[in-house]
Amino acid sequence: MNRSLTAILADDHAIVREGLKLLISAMDNVSVVAEAADGEALLGQLRSTRADLLILDLGMPGVAGMQFIATIRTLAPRLRIVVLTANVEPRTVRAALSAGANAYLTKDGDPEELGAAIEAVKNGGTYLAKTVRFAVSDIGRDSEPIAAQEILSPVPLTRRERQILQLVAQGMITRDIAERLGISLPTARKHRENLMGKLSLHNTAELTAYAVRLGLPTG
Repeated sequence: MNRSLTAILADDHAIVREGLKLLISAMDNVSVVAEAADGEALLGQLRSTRADLLILDLGMPGVAGMQFIATIRTLAPRLRIVVLTANVEPRTVRAALSAGANAYLTKDGDPEELGAAIEAVKNGGTYLAKTVRFAVSDIGRDSEPIAAQEILSPVPLTRRERQILQLVAQGMITRDIAERLGISLPTARKHRENLMGKLSLHNTAELTAYAVRLGLPTG
């Protein structure tokens, strides 16, 4: 997508919205088209304003938990939702992603992550702030693959498929996965194809988004 992205800012603190506008003004191809200070005003903006992106504060008045994200997703199915909140509770992160958020940022995080999150969701991906990646899971890039039973997938997966799902979420390409697991490249490729077919997913971004919804960190 090369055209300019339009964004709605939803936060009950005017100073936060001003700060976000300053950050966004320095970005190429992103412009703010509307603002809202509470849930009711936001729903009104979504009904009257076409936008590609929503930056949403979960602590805003009139935002009734994760159901609000689900309501937004129903109202604007193609809207990319970037949660920006002070809440770093792991279950909240998982719940937000499960409800339909595309990215989760924290207010104590690096401001540069806003640009990274927007770029990720623009390209169909998912983004987790560095401050919550290890809150969601203590698995890092250099750790061993997660035990199969620790990934709770609604679709039954084999142990190998679960390992590959985790490594894809960490940004590994198929060749790296083969080396990491000590299997041949064709075998790794076949496992990955089976995984994507079983989950009805079509690319790395979709696999990564699915992994994040299960509580796995990306990158």
